[in-house]
Amino acid sequence: MNWKTLDVTLGGRVATVTLNRPKVHNAFDETAIKELEHSFRMFGEREEVRVIVLAASGATFCAGADLNWLKRMGDQLYEQNLADAFGLAAMLRAVYTCPKPVIARIQGDAYGGGTGLIAAADIAVAVDTAHFGFTEVKLGLLPATVSPYVLRAIGVGNARRYFLTGERINAVEAARIGLLHEITSAGLLDSKVESLANSIARNGPQAVTKCKKLIEDMDFISEKVLLDTAERFARIRASDEAREGVQAFLEKRLPAWAPRETQERSPHDK
Repeated sequence: MNWKTLDVTLGGRVATVTLNRPKVHNAFDETAIKELEHSFRMFGEREEVRVIVLAASGATFCAGADLNWLKRMGDQLYEQNLADAFGLAAMLRAVYTCPKPVIARIQGDAYGGGTGLIAAADIAVAVDTAHFGFTEVKLGLLPATVSPYVLRAIGVGNARRYFLTGERINAVEAARIGLLHEITSAGLLDSKVESLANSIARNGPQAVTKCKKLIEDMDFISEKVLLDTAERFARIRASDEAREGVQAFLEKRLPAWAPRETQERSPHDK
C-alpha cells in the first residue's frame, strides 16, 4: 500500500506503525484515520506479527485532529459529519481490539485525539518530558470518541477534572492517573519498548491473542456506544461554538467566550 500519512514497517515479529505528518504535529485527518484503521486490521491478521508498535515522527506524538480538517467538516451536512466522526470511532476501536498487542512509543506531547490513541493501546511508554491534555473543551469540542478508552485508562474521577479543565498534564501525572504505564528518558525509550515487545513475542501467540480477547469481552464497548460518541462529536463539531474555537486556534487568538484577562493563546501553548 502507498501510505500517505504513515510509515509502516515489519521487522521480524514486530510491526511498527509510525504517524508521519510531523509538519502538522502528526494530527490526523480523514486519510490518516483510514490508514490507521487499515494498518491495524492488516497487521492484526498477519500470523507472523506478534506485537505492533505505534510510534510517531518528529517532536510531537500526536496533536489530535487536524484543525483544518475539523474546520472543513464543521461546514458539512450533519450526515457527512456523523459518518466522518464514526470513522474516527471505528479507527480507535480497531487499535483497541487489534488481536496483536499494541505498544505506544510516545516520544513527545499528545493532545485530544492523540491521548485517545494512547489509551486505546495495550501498553504506553513515554519520555519523561512529554505532556498530555484533553484539550477539546478549549476548542468548544468534546472528547467523545476517545472517551470509552480514556475513561477505562484514567477512571471517571480523573476524567472529571481533566476533561473539564483541558489542562496540560506532565508525564509523571499521566502515569499516576493511568494514561501511561511507564516513563523513561529519551535515550532509553527505544530499549524499553524493544524489551517489552520481546517479552510479549516470547509468550504463546495464541495465549496472548486470547488474553486480549478476554479483556475485550470483559470490558465490552458496544456498537451503540461507538455510534453515540460519534453522534455527540458530529453535533458539537458543527456548532457555532466549535466553529469559533477552531477558527480562533487557527488565527492564534482567544475565542469569543474566553475571559479577556487570560493570557493563554491556545490550548497547546507551553
